[in-house]
Amino acid sequence: MNTVVTTRKRLYQEIGQGLIDRILNGEFVVGDRLPPEREIAEQCQVSRAVVREALIMLELQNLVEVRKGSGVYLINQPSESTASKNKTNEHSDVGPFEMLQARQLLESHVAEFAAMQVTKNDISRLRKALELEYQHLENKDSNYDGDEMFHMAIAEATQNSVLVDMVKELWVRRQNSSMWLQLHSRIANQDYRKKWLKDHEKILSALQRRSPTAARDAMWQHLENVKNTLLELSDVDDPKFDGFLFNCNPVIVQDKLL
Repeated sequence: MNTVVTTRKRLYQEIGQGLIDRILNGEFVVGDRLPPEREIAEQCQVSRAVVREALIMLELQNLVEVRKGSGVYLINQPSESTASKNKTNEHSDVGPFEMLQARQLLESHVAEFAAMQVTKNDISRLRKALELEYQHLENKDSNYDGDEMFHMAIAEATQNSVLVDMVKELWVRRQNSSMWLQLHSRIANQDYRKKWLKDHEKILSALQRRSPTAARDAMWQHLENVKNTLLELSDVDDPKFDGFLFNCNPVIVQDKLL
């Protein structure tokens, strides 16, 4: 007996396909400016992060062009074959903000557990990773090896190979993600990395104190800062918009994540 396996379409793909359908139905023609992200988000009842991912998908398919400070414009009419591929889920890249959400949920608890298991050798490796990050920043190098080394060192400090593999898988996905690369192609100024380095210092401090709560909260806030920074710097409609990925942040009460 043959079993048919179906792959659930990612939310950004559903929103992107909806935009393609509107184009095919004649609602927009080449040269038109698409509605602002906020408007699409309100119409579809999703966050602007999901809309951002949907527009990146269309950008990678050479259907739209992002013009900083102006908006997103239709530059090519989608073909029926393009629409068909999307409907069959042929483009299955993970959205960058969906990926960050997974990292935030996983790595905050990995850091919490790491604080209970961390050794002097782990702390030494984390310091070396920070030093490498500072070197890249001083040299204006876009290399993220130090960043990855820092996060992987925390996973390895748990002494749990399954957790290490899970964190590594998310980094591999990031490195192989055309959507992640496209998102970063919109960002020229690397100064935001200074703030992320300060976040790493706070995480390291919590691990040195062997404080699970502080480590968890510092990692959560770090990845919240990453998400908000990428949303702000890659925005083309209104740089001061109030972006969001989760409907709310976790409430920390008495050492419990609610």
